[in-house]
Amino acid sequence: MHAAKTALVLIEFQNEFASEGGVLHDGVKGVMADTGMLANSIATLNAARDAGVSIMHAPISFAPGYPEIPAQPYGILAGVRNSGAFVKDSWGAQIIDDMTPQPGDIVIEGKRGLDCFASTNLDFILRARGIETVALAGFLTNCCVESTMRSAYERGFDVVTLTDCTATLSEEEQRVAIARDYPMFSRPMTHDSFLTELTAG
Repeated sequence: MHAAKTALVLIEFQNEFASEGGVLHDGVKGVMADTGMLANSIATLNAARDAGVSIMHAPISFAPGYPEIPAQPYGILAGVRNSGAFVKDSWGAQIIDDMTPQPGDIVIEGKRGLDCFASTNLDFILRARGIETVALAGFLTNCCVESTMRSAYERGFDVVTLTDCTATLSEEEQRVAIARDYPMFSRPMTHDSFLTELTAG
């Protein structure tokens, strides 16, 4: 993988998930601890940025009252609305301090659902920058990460999923997603393997 043609997409590393006090943190903290995903993700971000990889942050947020979500939502979006999570400009919707975007990073705007491509200009940005490989990390393993993985695969990108830089609501969901789903639509690998495969070319 050539660093100049690789993008690291960091999905929802926001306080709601990743920080104590976040509305959804208790649901994911067990898997986060077991995989060491936060420390792994921060290390990957810093090393990838230094190597010349395009860094793209993909947070999700909603206006107060959640007008972007249907009046009678179900599934994961119902959970988001019912918990009061990811309200725009709130502490919970902020990207965590350890991953604060730096000059040269790109913050993907407009994410309102699961797939990072669906309501954003992510595809345009990737192609405009000549990106060939898209590496994914973040929350939830079997939800937004997997949805984005499938879309990137369908769009013809070389897709890498960083297995120890993701977390979800249970060990079983984490295991099944990585063992069964990820190999169908990506090249699953640890963050160490990803960084080892990067070249400066």
